[in-house]
Amino acid sequence: MPNANYSFLERTLHRVALGSNTIAEASFDFEQSLFRPAEVGGRHVFVAGLARSGSTVLMRRFHASGQFRSLQYSDMPFVLMPGMWRRMRGAGRSGEQQQRAHGDGLLVDFESPESLEEVFWRIFTGNRYIRDHYLRPGDMPEDIVERFRTYVGLILATSDSQRYLSKNNNNILRLDTIRKAFPEVLLLIPFREPLAQADSLRRQHRRFLEIHQQDKFALQYMQWLGHHEFGGDHRPFVFDDQPRKWTDPEQLEYWLESWVQCYRHLLDTAPKQSVFVGYEALCDAPQENWQTLAKLAQIDAALPETADALENKNRPIEAEINGALRQEAAKIYDRLTHRAFRPI
Repeated sequence: MPNANYSFLERTLHRVALGSNTIAEASFDFEQSLFRPAEVGGRHVFVAGLARSGSTVLMRRFHASGQFRSLQYSDMPFVLMPGMWRRMRGAGRSGEQQQRAHGDGLLVDFESPESLEEVFWRIFTGNRYIRDHYLRPGDMPEDIVERFRTYVGLILATSDSQRYLSKNNNNILRLDTIRKAFPEVLLLIPFREPLAQADSLRRQHRRFLEIHQQDKFALQYMQWLGHHEFGGDHRPFVFDDQPRKWTDPEQLEYWLESWVQCYRHLLDTAPKQSVFVGYEALCDAPQENWQTLAKLAQIDAALPETADALENKNRPIEAEINGALRQEAAKIYDRLTHRAFRPI
C-alpha cells in the first residue's frame, strides 16, 4: 500500500526486490528450488477490464468467499517468491485498514487481495508489450505460458485453496495466453457506461498526477507493479497502428477514445468463454447477478457478508463531447450489454 508511511527500510526493500530484474528473476528461481508448485488444473477466476469498471470490487467479492488464493499486499515486495517470503516475514502482518490511494472509499490492509501478478509479466516479458509511451497486446511463447503456470502453482502452494483469483487489468493484453495456461478458466471482463468510466479515469489520472508529483516512491511503486493506467507514467493500451485523434489526457475525449478502442478490441478478440459483466447491472441487482457469477465460478451462491457493497456512482456528464465519438461509444456499450451475462 504505497503511502507516505513507508519507512526508509521498507522503501529500500521494495527497491531491492522490484527495482532489479536480475534480483527478481533470481528470487523466482530460488522459490522453485525450495518449493514444489501445487497442481493448477481447475476453474481459476481472472478479472480483467479497463480500469474504473468495478473490477476491484468484483475481485474482492470472490476473495471474500474464502474459496480462492489471491496475491495480497502482504506478499509484497517479494511477490515472485511467495512461499519463502511468507516464511521470512512470519505469520500475519499487522496494520489497520485504510482507504486506498484511489480515494474511492475501498478500505485495504495487508490481507487485502491486489493485482500484483503483473510483476511476473513485467520481469519476464516486459520487452514484448511495454513501450516507451504505450502498452500493446501480444501472445506469449509456450515457455512463458508454462512458467506462469508454475508461478500460479507456487502461489497456491502457500494456502489450502486449489483455485487462483486474479484481478489484473493488463491481462486484457493477453487473454489468449491466460486461456492457454488454464483451459477451464473463468474470464470476467467488467465494463461500465462509457462516459462515466471515462470521467472516472480522468479524475483518477489527475489524482495520481498530484500524488506522484509529491511522492516519487509512489510513482516508482506503480511502475514496478506495471500499472500505467493513470498518473505520472500513464501509458495507454494501443491495439492497432491507427493514430489517436485525442492525445491530451485532460480531454474527456482522450479517455472515451481509450474506452472505445479497448472494448471494441475485447468484443472482437476475447476468447469465447469470456463473460462480460456490466457494472450498472451489478449495482442494480447485486444478489441476482452474484448468484449467476457464483454459479459460473462453481462456488457457493450466497453473497459473502464481508463483500463490499456496489453503488452506482456514475455522475451526470455535462461537458460537451464529440458527437461521433459519443455515438460510437454508445453503440459499443449496446453490444457489450447484449453480450453480457444475464441473472439466472
